[in-house]
Parts: sequence; C-alpha cells; structure tokens
Amino acid sequence: FCALPRHPPPPPRHPPRHPWKPLPRYYSLFCYFRKIIFEKQWFYLDNAIGHIYGTTFEVTSGGNLQPKQEVEETSTETKEAGTDNRNIVDDGKSQKLTHDDIKALKDKGIKGQEIVQQLIENSTTFRDKTEFAQDKYIKKKKKKYEAVITVVKPSTRILSTMYYAREPGKINHLRYDTLAQMLTLGNIHAGNKMIVMETCAGLVLGAVMERMGGYGSIIQMYPGGGPVRAATSCFGFPKPFFDNLHEFPLSKVQSLLSGTFSTETLPAEPEENTLVEEESNGLSEEKQSSLQEAEEEPAPEAPMDINPTEEQDTMDISAEDVEFKENKEKENKENVREKQMKQWERRKKLQEAAALLREKNADGLIVASKFHPTPLLLSLLEFVAPSRPFVVYCQYKEPLLECYTKLRERGGVINLKLSETWLRNYQVLPDRSHPKLTMSGGGGYLLSGITVVLEKDKSDSSNPEALKMEEPSSKRCKLQDLPC
Repeated sequence: FCALPRHPPPPPRHPPRHPWKPLPRYYSLFCYFRKIIFEKQWFYLDNAIGHIYGTTFEVTSGGNLQPKQEVEETSTETKEAGTDNRNIVDDGKSQKLTHDDIKALKDKGIKGQEIVQQLIENSTTFRDKTEFAQDKYIKKKKKKYEAVITVVKPSTRILSTMYYAREPGKINHLRYDTLAQMLTLGNIHAGNKMIVMETCAGLVLGAVMERMGGYGSIIQMYPGGGPVRAATSCFGFPKPFFDNLHEFPLSKVQSLLSGTFSTETLPAEPEENTLVEEESNGLSEEKQSSLQEAEEEPAPEAPMDINPTEEQDTMDISAEDVEFKENKEKENKENVREKQMKQWERRKKLQEAAALLREKNADGLIVASKFHPTPLLLSLLEFVAPSRPFVVYCQYKEPLLECYTKLRERGGVINLKLSETWLRNYQVLPDRSHPKLTMSGGGGYLLSGITVVLEKDKSDSSNPEALKMEEPSSKRCKLQDLPC
C-alpha cells in the first residue's frame, strides 16, 4: 500500500466491465483513500495499515496519520497554584490570545502541545486556579487542540457504548450493562446452539457471535425481507464466523410449527460446464440463423454514386452492432445465472435453518426487539430444549409484565425473573473520587427464566375430569361420601 500514490486515478462513472474480467485493482483499494470525518477531524487511514491495534496517531497537515512518539514530561519546576477559585471571574478577558492568533499558529504548523503551552502562558487566571482546576483546564485544551487518534479493536463494549451514546434509538435504548446481563443470563458460550431475535441493528447478534468465538451455531430470526446486520459488520469477524450463522424469517415460524412449511422446489445445482455448453449452443444457433437470414435476403443493388469509403464505414458499423448485441446477450445470460445461483443458495440456507429448528433442541433464546415480546416468546420457546435459559429485553416493563403473566398461566418455565439494571458512573482520581453528577435514567428491563418439560395434562385445566384425577385419593373419598 505504501507504494501506491496518495490519490489514485478516480474510476470512471460507468466503467466498461467485461462479464469475465474482474475490476481493476484500484477499485478494491479505493476505500483506503476515503476521507474519514470523526469528531470534527478529517484524515486518511492509509498510513494506519500495518500497525497494531492500540497505536496512537497524530493528525498532521493534509490529513496524514503519523505514529505519536511517547515523550516523558519532566517538569522540575513546581507548579504555582492557588488555594481556591473564589476570586476567579469568567468574563472572557483572561486569555490574551485571540481566535485569529490561534488560527495563525495552526497555519504555521505548530503542534497542538505547543499551542496548549502558549494558552497557559497567556492566561492571566491560570496561576490562581487550584491544582485540580489546572489539570482540568489542560485536559480540556488538549482535547480541543491536540489531534490525536487511537485505533482500537472493535468489541461489544466499545460498540454498545458508542451506539447508546450516539444513536440509542437504533438499538432500542439497550444499555451496555443490560447487554452484559443478557449474555450472562443466557449462558452464552462456545459450542451453543442459540436462537437470536433482535431488531438492534445486529448489535446483540454480534455480541453473541463474539462470546461464542466461532464455535456452535446461531439461528437469527428476522422480520421483513432480510436481516439487518449493520452493527455486526463493525465487529470485523473473520469469514469462518459466518459459516454457522443461519437466518429464518418470522413470517414462516407458524407454518414450521404446524408442519406445513415447505420451500419451493429447489432447482438442480447448476454446473458450469452445462451452462457453458448451453450458452455456446445458443450462440451457434443464433449465428447460424443470422447467416441463413442473410443468405436468403436478396442483396440490394448498390447505386453507382456510392463512395467505397462510405461502404466500408457502414460495414464497420454493422459489425460493431453485431458484437455489441452479442456482448449484451452474454451479459444478460450471466446476470440470469447469478440470480439463479443466489436464489438457489438462499433456499438452501433456508432449508438448513428450518432443519435446525425442527430438531427443537436449542440451547438458549435471546429476544431483544421493538415488537411485543409475548407472541414472539411463546412461539420461539417451542424450539428450545428443556432446562435451557431464555432472556427477553424490552425498553418498557408493561409488555414484560404481560409476558410474565402469560408464561405463568402456560407453564413450562421456572425461575421467572423481571429485573431492571441500575448503573452509576464514578470518577476515580486521587483525592477526588465521587459519583458523577449525570447518570443514565434507565437501561431497559429483562425477563429471564429456564424452560422445563410442559405437561399436556396441566394445560387442559378446564376439564373437570382432569381436575378430579389430580385430587388426592383421601379428598376424593370425602367428597363422594358427602350427602347431596
């Protein structure tokens, strides 16, 4: 990558793509040269390729990244600090440097650390602040003027914190500590066979995949036309992680339970040789028919005043038209073949997921969706083996209360618990550790339990004969001896 230029030649708007030729190499590398905008900073990631996770970079002029060199701060001078901040007035006149002066320093190429040092020297109230206030001031200015970026490896904690802070609506306001509770209560570990139903942009699915480590199988239930895995792609999982990931639509769960589920007849697996033979036969037949038509048609008499150069031009244009039509027909056949292959693969995956669900021996169930949890849970519990955990997340407690009541009436579950996680962040610093003033108002609610074998006799509670058989023998005798 280092040998490539900074800006490769831009690809054409409509590149002429031959059906058998791959795209040029710079198409696949063009993403590395895209401008990244993050936290009011813009930069290119091409210089970050080849470095390990956790490397800290400085953003230089032109958006280039350079590894930051660790500089030990050796300050022999004792800091001058005040006893308190009661005499400091924030009137905006304590800083001698103006906005234009700071901009001029940036244009000269002065680094952020030197700019922070000049801001400290030109501040009239810095020496009067307490030591804690001075550290807070320096930290604030470094964050503003030092363009430092650290590349970290994506994880469940980082992605869940980012989503909850920036776009909580996309993950149904699922807080990171609640997600950790879900993974613990669901007993997620390698080798499991899990069923995951979530509408959290793939965050819960990615967390389960990370915990399982590529061992075991996962069946994702999805509403609509296809699963959403925007957050799952951010984890950067290797390809083997997706080999055991299956998907099944919610619209076909009832038909699978009733035994009426059936996919359309799968086409026979297309072989490349047969397709090539069919295409070649089709092309030869088309060519033969076109030649026969050309022979049958009488050749028109050319007028005497036609120029031989004009006749040659018309011949070239007709030959180009024939080649263009042949190439277009080949592309159309190739597109049809690709669509058939995709349909065949999708139906095959659907059958594999249905076969896994028919076994009804899943090791756990995770539900975190925007839909009402009661019908989802009652239908999906049929695929879970006995003595296995299940966890349901909802942003509100009222739907989970209804689900709790339905499960108690239905039976087949034990150890039902409805809980809410409570989170408080603490600032841990020398001589100033305390809870933070702002905290999250709520992270959602969890309903957890364990499945057991459901006795069919207990489900028929409306039958008086069944109730009579459940009564103890002594009680039945006493009831029979009583006079009418």
